[in-house]
Amino acid sequence: MATVVTNRLGDAVDIELFHDEERVKDLVKQAHNYNVVVIMSNHDFEKVPAKDVIEFRLKKMADLGADVPKLACMPHSADDVMTLLSATNDAHKALANPIITMAMADLGKVSRIAGQVFGSCLSFGAVGKTSAPGKLSIEDLRNAENYLELH
Repeated sequence: MATVVTNRLGDAVDIELFHDEERVKDLVKQAHNYNVVVIMSNHDFEKVPAKDVIEFRLKKMADLGADVPKLACMPHSADDVMTLLSATNDAHKALANPIITMAMADLGKVSRIAGQVFGSCLSFGAVGKTSAPGKLSIEDLRNAENYLELH
């Protein structure tokens, strides 16, 4: 990571939230010293955490210096997706930072398409063949987001 930052091999780095907190702080400071944007991530491949836990994690990332907190989680029901979108909406209002959230797999597609409505600033689309369940092609994502674009 230090090589990427000090040699400016990218405009942004993605740092996982749940590592040694002092190491995370050092990486954030180093990135910012080189004007590299810090996306800080948390991935839950098992479940969608409770709403207050999602909000806490996004705030924790911001408090640790993330320019863009990002959270991705695995839904098992429509209620799970609603929990994520509700937490996204509230965190977007509470934090000064832009945030990224998404639910994974097929159930999560709606969060990738409609995330902007709830305050998520970015989504991910695949160029060519999709690489994961629920990930949309860039063309499908662009069409859906254009349809939902807020004016």
